[in-house]
Amino acid sequence: MKKIFNIALVAFFFLHDYQLFAQGDDDDNGGLEGNDPPAAPINSKLIYLALVGIAFALYIYKSRRKQLN
Repeated sequence: MKKIFNIALVAFFFLHDYQLFAQGDDDDNGGLEGNDPPAAPINSKLIYLALVGIAFALYIYKSRRKQLN
């Protein structure tokens, strides 16, 4: 269980993206005005997420196969 936690923790920090904040100028009421912020790069880390998902699926498959034998 500790190994899975370590893998998940490493995957979280590896796949974490910091572009989460809105951009723009504040008006007097605390809202944002001006141009719309640029689109966030949602799919910039999808390859890494897919690789981690495949590795996790293989790990689960091997562990369940070992339990059945």
